[in-house]
Amino acid sequence: MLVFCAVVFVALIAVVIFLNRARGQAPSASPAPSISMTTPSSTNQAAAKPSADELKKKLTPEQYRVTQQCGTEPPFRNEYWDNHRAGIYVDVVTGEPLFTSLDKFDSGSGWPSFTKPIEKANVTEKSDRTLGMERTEVRSSQGDSHLGHVFDDGPTNKGGLRYCVNSAALRFIPVEKLKEEGYAQYLPLFEKKK
Repeated sequence: MLVFCAVVFVALIAVVIFLNRARGQAPSASPAPSISMTTPSSTNQAAAKPSADELKKKLTPEQYRVTQQCGTEPPFRNEYWDNHRAGIYVDVVTGEPLFTSLDKFDSGSGWPSFTKPIEKANVTEKSDRTLGMERTEVRSSQGDSHLGHVFDDGPTNKGGLRYCVNSAALRFIPVEKLKEEGYAQYLPLFEKKK
């Protein structure tokens, strides 16, 4: 009987930890497709952040909740957690370049995970003490969009960091559309891999 109680206790602790990581949200029926706020030109990489009213009209409710209200989408039920195409990920609000597929890895968390940002200056970090734990929040520099969190449990051979990011905060641009969408300066990153 004591063993049974211990097993139940451990299972309950595991559920609490999982719910803390997912912020206790129920999975949605299916991930909403990304909606871009801007299409940068070749000279204007990212646009200024739109007003809150404009964002509410242009973003999906999930994108608004995640980027503007520090929400978290459900793991394994989001658009990019298992995307394996070559390209870059930009801020859904401003188009600011954030991460590349070259630095993406499967962390097993159910969210897109990256070892580093495309350019360190494009993300900011701040202390997050919600949910009774100390974490480091990651936000886009220009749009101040909540992206997710960075942890020190990433691949050690690539710096040891894991940027755990919400798909709802991102728009994916495949490598074949980088030039067309104004991100041609990132093409050399992918040509090195050929």
